[in-house]
Amino acid sequence: MTKHYPDRARILEMSESFMAACVLGAAAELDLFTLLADEPGTAEQVAERTGGDCRCTEALLDAAASLDLLDKDDGVYRTPEPLVPYLTEGAEQTALPMVRHRMNVLRGWAQLAWTARAGVPFPRQVSIRGLVADREAFVAAMHTASGPIADDVITRWGPPRFGHLLDVGGASGTWTLALLRAMPGARATLFDLPDAVEQARERIGSTEFKDRVTLTAGDFYRDELPGGVDLAWVSAIVHQHSRKDNRELFRKVYRALEPGGRIAIRDVVMSPDHTAPTFGALFAINMIVNTDGGGTFSFEELAEDLEAAGFVDPEPAVKAEDMSSIVTAVKP
Repeated sequence: MTKHYPDRARILEMSESFMAACVLGAAAELDLFTLLADEPGTAEQVAERTGGDCRCTEALLDAAASLDLLDKDDGVYRTPEPLVPYLTEGAEQTALPMVRHRMNVLRGWAQLAWTARAGVPFPRQVSIRGLVADREAFVAAMHTASGPIADDVITRWGPPRFGHLLDVGGASGTWTLALLRAMPGARATLFDLPDAVEQARERIGSTEFKDRVTLTAGDFYRDELPGGVDLAWVSAIVHQHSRKDNRELFRKVYRALEPGGRIAIRDVVMSPDHTAPTFGALFAINMIVNTDGGGTFSFEELAEDLEAAGFVDPEPAVKAEDMSSIVTAVKP
């Protein structure tokens, strides 16, 4: 296969791609889209309402308007009606949590050269929204990414059969709900940090599945996992950790499972040489600039780590170019 390398123009285009992302991200962090959907205003009015500098706020608003993220008419800015469902707080299809989360990780990406030399992430910067809001954005962003695809991924898998699911690091419950929709009558235990469990309580509590889900707060770094389950779902977790840490997590999952139970890992799965898919190679960068030992792994590496924890019969149950691959293994 002939490779098509980027030309000079494409290289320069790549080098400036951060600009539009930063305009979108800054407007999201300041919640300008929600503000201007509810009450359009001039740059001076927006600066007053956000506590910002008028000159710099105007430049940000104009840049957003130039990107068609805002409308500007006689000096008054407003969020375009077609974008309200995607860029305003609380909208069902809102992309704000993911945009804010990506701004948080972008600060690490900007110091990639430093990280490559030092071997550790650049000291993390908190956003203008604060540490608690950043954590909330992360949990909500996981739903933003997974919500539209969860049912389809589970359908492609089979769907699986189980009686009692353990959703490890289940965040706000997106995958718990998708798996329960696929398996009528089954139960689930969602295990995650307390703030994530509270988001899950809010989301799951308004569904028909609330009586089938047990919410358990804990830290899988330190705590044992709830037992008595026959399927453990480990979704978008292994890339956050080193292989050594993943082996320890797999051992905890192994102890939680009943004999004959299965572990299912949803994540990006790399080629043996780690250059494909491109999504995964780039996501490995996201991990080195934001975690102490995270990365993306091949099926062979995951299989080796699962077997080291006691599992047998690892297999690639679903193959995908994004984070929708599924690797399974069995507790004998």
